[in-house]
Amino acid sequence: MRIAMIGGGYVGLVSGACFAEFGSEVVVVEVDPDRLAALRAGRMPIYEPGLDRLVEENVAAGRLSFTDALPTALDGAEAVFIAVGTPTRRGDGHADLSYVYAAAEQVARALTGYAVIVTKSTVPVGTGRRIAEIVAAARPELAFDVASNPEFLREGNAIGDFMRPDRVVIGAESERAREVLRRLYRPLNLIETPIVFTGIETAELTKYAANAFLAMKVTFINEIADLCEKTGADVHDVARGIGLDGRIGRKFLHPGPGFGGSCFPKDTLALMRIAQEYGAPSRLVEATVAVNDARKAAMSARVIAACGGSVRGKTVAVLGLTFKPETDDMRDAPAVPLVWRLVQDGAVVRAFDPEGMDQARPLLPEGVVYCRDALDAAAGADALVVVTEWNEFRALGPERLAGAMAGRVLVDLRNVYDPAAMREAGFAYQGIGRPGG
Repeated sequence: MRIAMIGGGYVGLVSGACFAEFGSEVVVVEVDPDRLAALRAGRMPIYEPGLDRLVEENVAAGRLSFTDALPTALDGAEAVFIAVGTPTRRGDGHADLSYVYAAAEQVARALTGYAVIVTKSTVPVGTGRRIAEIVAAARPELAFDVASNPEFLREGNAIGDFMRPDRVVIGAESERAREVLRRLYRPLNLIETPIVFTGIETAELTKYAANAFLAMKVTFINEIADLCEKTGADVHDVARGIGLDGRIGRKFLHPGPGFGGSCFPKDTLALMRIAQEYGAPSRLVEATVAVNDARKAAMSARVIAACGGSVRGKTVAVLGLTFKPETDDMRDAPAVPLVWRLVQDGAVVRAFDPEGMDQARPLLPEGVVYCRDALDAAAGADALVVVTEWNEFRALGPERLAGAMAGRVLVDLRNVYDPAAMREAGFAYQGIGRPGG
């Protein structure tokens, strides 16, 4: 089966490589010349564990290729996936669909026969209908179908999520379109993956609803963590106590400095605007957005308070810059407002992240010292802040940190360390939602 993937970004590249691994012939269309050159040379424009190997193997097998020539990519394609960006539109929080609609029109003009045009990008309700109108206006004689196939990929685990998904959601309204996509996903029949067929609008809304619900779980446990600090309870025990309830589940109940990344901030804001636009406002989603924004802003105040109320003239080590481990994504990362506030208040920030240093530089203020590893960042620091829970940070014992640092303030925004061990080593340790801070 031959398919085309419009967009060689995170979603398009991961999806295209995984479809190729399923056995399909996949052509990824990428118009950015630098990104295209990198892909053709085998250099990944993003960090995702295992992606470089997966791409290399499928290119070598002849199942995966990259081009900027849309007609070539669409020649013989039974399905054309639109996987371009849908960033938050400036000023109003709605998703910017200009790239999606431009791609739809270009696809319409380049197709030579029937194909299913599938939105893989996260798009608001009604986008599929609008794409159908655009294609029909550009090519009234063309036989086509439009479908929605939202992705549910976690950065850092995207390949596993694609190859072994909880479910596949497909919004399609003709049997011909459903059959094309059913054949495409047939390899998942071996592991009995549920394929959920819905209407187009339902599939579009399902993606937003899923991300908003998970974002609410994160925000909920963060608020419970604040309450635990006031009452002397332990948020990890609370999370385990409620997470073992099958109706709630254990995932996404890990307290921290607030959610970030490419999906949750953008999608919760977009769903909030969609709900308002349709006259069915979601107060829970609105509260989630507001609480999360406030939490990220408050993390710097937590660090400053731990340093005695001022960081002026002090050196603060920041471990972890990306919004989560196993990615180089800095979008809406909690580290960004934290570092800005520390620098503005007079601190010298020494930062390290295993994968996100290059992506962080344009987003952080001048004067930040970028270090070669975690111990280098900790060298001479008066205080240390853990922002992202990379596994290599967990391996840093209290003796090694104490030997590197000048001070003993440790603010653990991910609860990666044992509070008792850190305090025994002389650290003024503060975690999230734990007795004693």
